[in-house]
Amino acid sequence: MIGKIEPLGTSTGKILYNSHCQNILDLSVAETMEIFKSSGVILFRDFGVTPKQMKDFSEQFSGKHIIDFTKVSIDSDKYVNFVDGGMDGLIPHCENSCFPFRPDVIWFCCTVPAEQEGETLFWDGIRVWEELSQESKQLFLSKQLKFSYKNVPVDILKGIIGSNANTIDDIKQRLDSVDGVSYQFNDDKTVSVEYTCSSVVNNKYNHQNAFANHFWVYQKRTEEAIFDDGSRASDEVADEIERIFDKLTEKIPWKAGDLVMMDNSRFLHGRGAFTDNRRQVFTTLSNLKF
Repeated sequence: MIGKIEPLGTSTGKILYNSHCQNILDLSVAETMEIFKSSGVILFRDFGVTPKQMKDFSEQFSGKHIIDFTKVSIDSDKYVNFVDGGMDGLIPHCENSCFPFRPDVIWFCCTVPAEQEGETLFWDGIRVWEELSQESKQLFLSKQLKFSYKNVPVDILKGIIGSNANTIDDIKQRLDSVDGVSYQFNDDKTVSVEYTCSSVVNNKYNHQNAFANHFWVYQKRTEEAIFDDGSRASDEVADEIERIFDKLTEKIPWKAGDLVMMDNSRFLHGRGAFTDNRRQVFTTLSNLKF
């Protein structure tokens, strides 16, 4: 049985409260999925979720979990991780959207919120796309984003791809199955990968265009070319996107035991800066089986 539901900020997201003293593992998977498909973000509150329960709950929805080699794991399978270290703010991005194997969902579990600030921030990529000018929309429709990785260890690539990637041929087969990927195996048991993709994602459930990508990280944090033609976005486009992000910022004000399920094909996420080093938020990544 699904309990009390409220809006999450001004977004389509929902807060689902535990009003029947339920274990979160007893929630209806079918009902939860229907809420998720329409909302894109669910904050499960008052269920007292632990990182292990986050993993167990996510397994009911997931066909596969994905290893995040950039984070510190706390379980033997390396699926449950601390979120990014440090206390600085993190700018809008979709998880692993700069790599060929983007997860469908990012799950967050908070065990210790920061005393002040430190909220997880999120942005609806559909609304971001709707706010963009026609000139900017044309830019992002006409150019692909380009990401390059040199000397990725084969074992790390196996972990990202999943349990079926046992041999070099398995890895090649998976890389060949993804549009926009070129690669080269190196003599030192590493792989160099180049990935081009659209910044505009057709959302999995409502099939609307979403500005859901890794563009802003590269625009703000590097001097590298972003587009496949070797160019970067103009200052005017960057200023427009920054204004839109500022306008559409939503917050998850963490309480201990909160769990969040977020559509990674639609929503970008980030973090507000904080000073409380006791803050603990964990994450896992998965592909849905629905």
